[in-house]
Amino acid sequence: MGAISFEKGEEEIAIKHFRKALELCPHHPHAYNNLGTALIDIGEYQEAKSNLKKAIELQPDYAEAYNNLGNVYKEMEEYNMAISKYKKAIKLNPEYHEAYNNLGVALGKHIQYNEAIEAYNKAISIKPDFAETYNNMGIALQDQAKLNEAIESFNIALSIKPNYADAYYNKGVALQDQGKLDDALESFNKALSIKPDFAEIYNNMGIAFKEQCRQEEAIGAYKKALSLKPDFAKAYINMGNVLKDQGKLEEAIESYKKALSLKPDYAEVYNNMGNILTDQGKLEEAIETYNKAVSLKPDYTTAHRNLSLIKKYSIEDEHFIQVKEQYRIGKLSEDGRCNLSFALAKMYEDIGDLNQAFNHLYKGNALRKKLLNYTIKIDKSLFNCLKKTQPVLLECSLKIKKGYSGLSPVFIVGMPRSGTTLVQQIISSHSEVAGAGELKYTAQYGGELAINSAPINTVAISDFRKKYFYELSKVSKGKSIITDKMPQNFRFIPLICAAFPEAKIIHVQRNPAATCWSNFKHYFAVKGLGYCYNLEDLVTYYELY
Repeated sequence: MGAISFEKGEEEIAIKHFRKALELCPHHPHAYNNLGTALIDIGEYQEAKSNLKKAIELQPDYAEAYNNLGNVYKEMEEYNMAISKYKKAIKLNPEYHEAYNNLGVALGKHIQYNEAIEAYNKAISIKPDFAETYNNMGIALQDQAKLNEAIESFNIALSIKPNYADAYYNKGVALQDQGKLDDALESFNKALSIKPDFAEIYNNMGIAFKEQCRQEEAIGAYKKALSLKPDFAKAYINMGNVLKDQGKLEEAIESYKKALSLKPDYAEVYNNMGNILTDQGKLEEAIETYNKAVSLKPDYTTAHRNLSLIKKYSIEDEHFIQVKEQYRIGKLSEDGRCNLSFALAKMYEDIGDLNQAFNHLYKGNALRKKLLNYTIKIDKSLFNCLKKTQPVLLECSLKIKKGYSGLSPVFIVGMPRSGTTLVQQIISSHSEVAGAGELKYTAQYGGELAINSAPINTVAISDFRKKYFYELSKVSKGKSIITDKMPQNFRFIPLICAAFPEAKIIHVQRNPAATCWSNFKHYFAVKGLGYCYNLEDLVTYYELY
């Protein structure tokens, strides 16, 4: 009866039955194992652990109990212990495919990706139609930034189990990492059609909407996630990030505080609050907040990097010593090593050791390029396409009278780190101008027109214009003149001229060497600037620009 209740998802009822079975038969190893498994599902890990140990004490060769005990340790994030228990289960039962699958998950959490893939392949060799293993293998490949292979693995899982909501969700996350946001949203919606109460999907949809500058839809998605899961601290953080981008800093901080009320030791919240304080110029408070983040999570490499940017270091600085030691002995992911490399480059520059500064900067950039899977061929191909469409766009330019739309966009373009932010600050200080920041609408709604001449006609350009102005009106703050400070829009000047003949375009230029060096020194959180992380790529891209 307990086993049937557990299969039906009635954990509390199942637990009562298992307890009654043990009351009647105190030496029943299977009842102890089943009770431990049910307790894992409701988060009672300590009691689950004691029951599973009792099952093993009564039946020392009980492979399933060892596997479930591994699950307890995995949930408690004690991955070394989890790995040892899964290996014991496999030793007792070499054909135990579930234990191989779980071993792969624990190895992945322990950043032993190659060993994890090996465990997943072993599970698949025993059970070729094991959809869960293909899904988990996809996650491990994704963690290594092998996104195409990850998506292929998720697709295999879905071919085996078409109603696998988790696989659709994970595939969506991988597509999101590739910047294929529309495809990601499609995958998320498929997952929701199977599992409508999947709060994590709404959270990730919010992230995708944010990337597309669909801020209100992002807020709506986070609110939906929180309605399904009121203690979803991550959704409060992400909502705070959108509010920050909207300039609603007090509301953003309030959202972060709600996350902290749910999870007081949430280091990411302190990091994000530090970002707001940095933007506000409150550097002492920002330093204190970043320090709180790294004290809660010493291996939080993003916070270490952010802190390094606003401090001046001496050779005796405790944070400098901490980061050096973590870099030397820490078991870091490639992303973590990349973050610390950029931090150390700044620190060594502060103390005047320029050789070490450049060494770390070079290593950090190389890792970032690898993680982004970037090649300069991508941009060479893009610029060739842009050149081919320019004459067609010129021929199809709209004939618009000045003031026709009621909105007057000012496009501020140039290389990143060339001074576009300063120019926007100057212009938007005028009472009739709204500074909208870096808007992605040109690439989002007009990118295909800019690189493919086939769909170009006045109807398509008018459609792009309408979509752009619709989104622009949301950030206009009631002003008629709005700045769009997306530097990379220099690539789309022919499209802008065709769709917005009344617009102003300001091209910001800076010394070429200074511009390229500033790009190389900077860690860009966005993923579309892969050329920045190699000096030869940078020079080639500058020439393309």
